[in-house]
Amino acid sequence: MTNRQVILARRPVGVPKASHFEMAETAVPSPGAGQMLVKLSHWSVDPAMRGWANDAPNYLPPVPLGAPMRAFGVGEVVASRLEGYAEGDVVEGMFGWQDYAVSDGSEVNRKVTETDLPRSYALGILGLNGMTAYFGLTETCAARPGDTLVVSTAAGSVGSAVGQIGKLLGCRTVGIAGGAAKVRQCLDEFGFDAAIDYKAQDVAAAVGEAAPEGVDCYFDNTSGAISDAVMTRLARGARICICGTAAITEWSPLPMGPRVHRQLLVARARMTGLIVFDYADRYGEARAALAGWLRDGRLRVREHVLQGPEAAMGAIEMLYSGANTGKLIVEV
Repeated sequence: MTNRQVILARRPVGVPKASHFEMAETAVPSPGAGQMLVKLSHWSVDPAMRGWANDAPNYLPPVPLGAPMRAFGVGEVVASRLEGYAEGDVVEGMFGWQDYAVSDGSEVNRKVTETDLPRSYALGILGLNGMTAYFGLTETCAARPGDTLVVSTAAGSVGSAVGQIGKLLGCRTVGIAGGAAKVRQCLDEFGFDAAIDYKAQDVAAAVGEAAPEGVDCYFDNTSGAISDAVMTRLARGARICICGTAAITEWSPLPMGPRVHRQLLVARARMTGLIVFDYADRYGEARAALAGWLRDGRLRVREHVLQGPEAAMGAIEMLYSGANTGKLIVEV
């Protein structure tokens, strides 16, 4: 038995590509006292992995070269010498891109109890993506009934959840996505009231048409030119959640768009960064709400599943190019 790993072999600058990773094989480890062995079934691919791979200031230290790529995963406990965990338990946590992980429990986020729902949901709508959407919208944006909510990367795993939760909260929702297919997906699958193709439309003009009274909440997954355009259409008292910077592929030097100080001043708006780990003690609250909406059929999920560890090496690049058509998952 071998433990296949996708290791970070070379340090990227910007978006990691397949060339920055290599496959490695080691012996399957045995758990010692106070440890358990987890066999992973699914790995997550998330935008945050760009920051984890780069040697740049971040909220977590960079992944060491030669180590498995840091990533969330879900799997089954196959051997345990750790109190509170038994063979057959399904756990989700920061196990990295590998078949097997030995853990003392510190990497575990939770035991997965929603056994009636697909296990992969633990890495998406019931994991980091769902938590980000829920708290970014309800806390950072403080969305209220009647608000006009604009979401960038609206067909993505976070953006699509934000739009649907916004509708459940009574907001008018406007999605921004790239290409006619993703715009149609926003409208037909995720129920946005309006959708804008940033590749084919003048974003500022289109936002003005979709939100004639202005934008009350902007859930920003991109930064860059899209956000510059939305900023010109803020309503008085607007709230902006900075969740991601997908449009910025190189961080040094930092690209500069129009300065937003005047827009924030005139609209009496506020702009706040979101790191979802700050809400870790409230994940249970969000997960219960999301699982309830999933079971009721009021929340829809689209997954894009890659097969096998080798497929993971180009997955982050795929995510940033927009080639995926749902929450990006690697089925091990």
